[in-house]
Amino acid sequence: MSRVGQVQVFWGPERGLSLEELPVPEPQGAEILVRVTACTLCGSDLHSYTGRRAVSVPTVLGHEIIGEIDSLGPSAPSHDFCGQPLRVGDRVTWALIASCGTCFYCCRALPQKCERQVKYGHEKGIGWTGGLGEFCLLAPGTALFRLPDTLPDAAACPLSCATATVAAALRSVGGVSGKAVLIQGAGMLGLAACGLAKAAGAALVLCADPDPVRRARAEEFGADVLLAPEQLPEAVRQATGGYGADVALELSGVPVAFTAGLLSLRLGGSFALVGAVFPAEPVALQIETLVRRNLPLIGVHNYLPEDLATALRFLASPTSAALFESLVTAWFPLASAAEAFQAAHEPGAFRVGVRISH
Repeated sequence: MSRVGQVQVFWGPERGLSLEELPVPEPQGAEILVRVTACTLCGSDLHSYTGRRAVSVPTVLGHEIIGEIDSLGPSAPSHDFCGQPLRVGDRVTWALIASCGTCFYCCRALPQKCERQVKYGHEKGIGWTGGLGEFCLLAPGTALFRLPDTLPDAAACPLSCATATVAAALRSVGGVSGKAVLIQGAGMLGLAACGLAKAAGAALVLCADPDPVRRARAEEFGADVLLAPEQLPEAVRQATGGYGADVALELSGVPVAFTAGLLSLRLGGSFALVGAVFPAEPVALQIETLVRRNLPLIGVHNYLPEDLATALRFLASPTSAALFESLVTAWFPLASAAEAFQAAHEPGAFRVGVRISH
């Protein structure tokens, strides 16, 4: 007799979620079936849930997922991305996007833009494609990672989104060792950026956020200088001997932050734009500013599997893992996923999680 499992289906901001039962498939070919144990709600999940971000429905939300291998297809990979052997029962996470490896973008080092991609937590349809269900069926081309038993669920879940995306941003600017780094926004992405930049050898980490509570958390994660946004760019120049930051990471998605970050850079500094993943007001930009000041702008959307590996190495430190574990403020059962979304909108909630019991 075939198994059935529960999944929360999202029907749009007006109708919300409904708990459904679906048959659990046997993995075919290179597929891997994972029994989901936990999923945290990302900012993009919240934007989808409220309608701020357009999403095709019905769908199953949730992409910051961890679980245990339930079963392997006959031609499933025998090792994870880092070369560790894979077995049923292994605790794992995986890259946000499964890629084909052969299309135009895969051949140009952009597997996150694969033309035949499967994007977990974003696929249209009612199926095992997101974190808000008892199972997730991994497509061929998914970069899978075994998790150490010592890594807490709360630190492990955001690995496959927030932490890996920040690792991609730091890679995109050529690394930050010895550099002055301005981080705009002290939400989950910003705190991850403070920790990763410090661990990567940044000489000075400056973090700007309008919320004093979030600024205080940024200091815990490694920020050396805490700033209110209105202090930019003057305070950044003062802290860098009059030059400006070597690198700025815009993680808030607020248009005014773009201008402030641009003006806070030194000549030849690098600006990575990460947070603007929903519609917002356009910004005015004098192209001459970029030309005369030798300023590259870099858009970073999603990440490479290598970035997830970097994030996992960073969280191997018990100190880092404990800090990230503290950011999940509440857990809810799968049946109460709507309450989890409600709690995630509360001030001070960096992450809220859904635990899936079996």
